[in-house]
Amino acid sequence: MSWDYLLTAFIVCLAPGIGVVYTLSVTLGGGFRAGFWAALGCTIATVVHMIVAMAGLAAVLHTSAVLFQIIKFAGVAYLLWMAWAVLKDRGGLSVRPSEPEPAWRLVRRGILLNILNPKLPLFFMAFIPQFMPEGAGTAMLMQLGAGFTAMTFAVFMGYVALAATGRQRVLASETAMNWMRRIFAASFAALGLKLATERA
Repeated sequence: MSWDYLLTAFIVCLAPGIGVVYTLSVTLGGGFRAGFWAALGCTIATVVHMIVAMAGLAAVLHTSAVLFQIIKFAGVAYLLWMAWAVLKDRGGLSVRPSEPEPAWRLVRRGILLNILNPKLPLFFMAFIPQFMPEGAGTAMLMQLGAGFTAMTFAVFMGYVALAATGRQRVLASETAMNWMRRIFAASFAALGLKLATERA
């Protein structure tokens, strides 16, 4: 596994997306522990998408416009629901201090958010082969996949640590919390609309 692969994976993981927005919002509402489980859920979804890509199912998804559209719009609906829930300050999706949620629920939500993005297996299908030496087999594919997974979790935990560090300052300000709620709601809505306009 080369350094240029790790650097590229780091940049890809660092770019704010659905998982980052979810992890940050959960950390602000529930603290470091909640952020950890959210990051784990998002990482598990990444692993599932890589397995799909490696199994060649991404090619099937790419050629089936109907299947792609079904998965895509299920993801759009879920993201818009998340935007509404954050804006209304509902339970575990609130950026206000809340009762600790069960770990399984935080993990499940992280998986659902990311698993409903049909672009991810297609991305892995295009991204990973660029870094495979000629003649490399399944072992190299698994190694690159494991490296990307580890990088995903590490970057997400970096976001969790940053959010947890500044959490008390945000929670102490009613104005800051109102703005954070609007920002996260707008982010989920924007990601949903972006996904809705993407083509297979």
